Amino acid sequence: MAKRKTAAKDTAIFAQPTPARAGVTGSCPRCGEGKLFAGLLAPAKACANCQMDFGFIDSGDGPAVFVILIIGFVITGLAMVVEVNYSPPIWVHMVLWTPAIIGLSIWALRVCKGIMIALQYQAGASEGEIAASDQDPT
Repeated sequence: MAKRKTAAKDTAIFAQPTPARAGVTGSCPRCGEGKLFAGLLAPAKACANCQMDFGFIDSGDGPAVFVILIIGFVITGLAMVVEVNYSPPIWVHMVLWTPAIIGLSIWALRVCKGIMIALQYQAGASEGEIAASDQDPT
C-alpha cells in the first residue's frame, strides 16, 4: 500500500489567510495568493506562488455532505414557498429548481472543499496511523 503524503511542518513566513477566505476565494491556504484548484473542483498539484505541494490534500466526503444538507434545505424551502403561494405547474418547478440546484451545488462544493482543505492545512491534519507500540503483537 502506498504511503500517503502528510502536511509537513511549515516554516515559511506568509500572512496566512483565514480558512473562510481561502475557501471562498479558492486560494492557497498557506500564502493566500496562488490558486487552490486546477479545474472546477480538482485541487492543483502545487501553489504557483509559494510552491507548496498540495499532495497532502484529502477533503473526503465532508464538503459533499454539507452541500447536500444545506442546499437541499434551502431549495426545498423555496420550492414549498413557491408552491404554496403560486401553485405553478410541475414544469415550472423543474425549470426553476434544476439549474438552481446544479449551480448552487457546484459553487458551494468548491467553497466547502476549499474551507475543509484550509482547515486541514492549518490543523496539520493527516491520515491516522497506528504507532508500532499500539499494534497487536499476534
